[in-house]
Amino acid sequence: MDLATFLVQCLNALQYGLLLFLVASGLTLVFGIMGVINLAHGSFYMVGAYLAVALAPWVAAALGGGFFATLALGAALAVVLGLVLEWAFFSFLYEREHLQQVLMTYGLILVFEELRSLAIGDDVHAVPPPAWLAGSVPLGELMTYPVYRLFLSAVCLALAAAMWFVLSRTRLGMTVRAGASSREMVQSLGIDIRLLYRLVFAAGVTMAVLAGMLAAPVSSVYPGMGQQVLIVCFVVVVIGGIGSIRGALAAALLIGFVDTFGKVIVPQAAGVGVYLLMAVILLWKPEGLFRTA
Repeated sequence: MDLATFLVQCLNALQYGLLLFLVASGLTLVFGIMGVINLAHGSFYMVGAYLAVALAPWVAAALGGGFFATLALGAALAVVLGLVLEWAFFSFLYEREHLQQVLMTYGLILVFEELRSLAIGDDVHAVPPPAWLAGSVPLGELMTYPVYRLFLSAVCLALAAAMWFVLSRTRLGMTVRAGASSREMVQSLGIDIRLLYRLVFAAGVTMAVLAGMLAAPVSSVYPGMGQQVLIVCFVVVVIGGIGSIRGALAAALLIGFVDTFGKVIVPQAAGVGVYLLMAVILLWKPEGLFRTA
């Protein structure tokens, strides 16, 4: 493997890991702070990808906007979706057993898949990147790298930094972390824990939807894509530590490099590498890499 190929694979691993973190961060917030096992989280990623398919032409024609206008509209719709789902379904799950949570959220997967089939169909779609990000940068004499993938990594890094700032440096983040440690204490201080959970859930849905919209130009948009990313997201949560955002980031980057270089070095066993990594880390640290959000 020459230097240019190694650099390309490093960039691919970084981009995949950061995108995976964007999806998994919402899952680890909901799982770690609200105590809800949400199997439907991958469906939010799928919703984002299909929103990119549906909204981009409409935004261009009706609003005269472009890529960022599509992202902003998709994020707004994601917030509304998160608030409605938490109010209608997830607010009843906080005191329920995990089996009931699994059954209801699995039912939501079926609902989302059926709605997707009725609204858009079962075809595979491609979403082109915006024209100003459609080029590539040279890496050596023979290789190039798409500008959009670099842009995707930069956006994921910016969102990760914003999430860290909110959770670590703001009053809202302090309240969220306190609610994860002791919801009874937070309630005794006069804070509406239900409203807090609703905001956390809406933020988790928005992260997953944005990840799907951003990923659409670098991968095909197809039925069932949410279930594939959901499995890997649970691996991220387990490796990083339940409820830990920095753990989710570290785990997502580890998985990105193991998966990317595994497909290059040992393609026949590439699918095993991620789960072998999880087994090794759990043998070393059963609680995951980090414990706190």
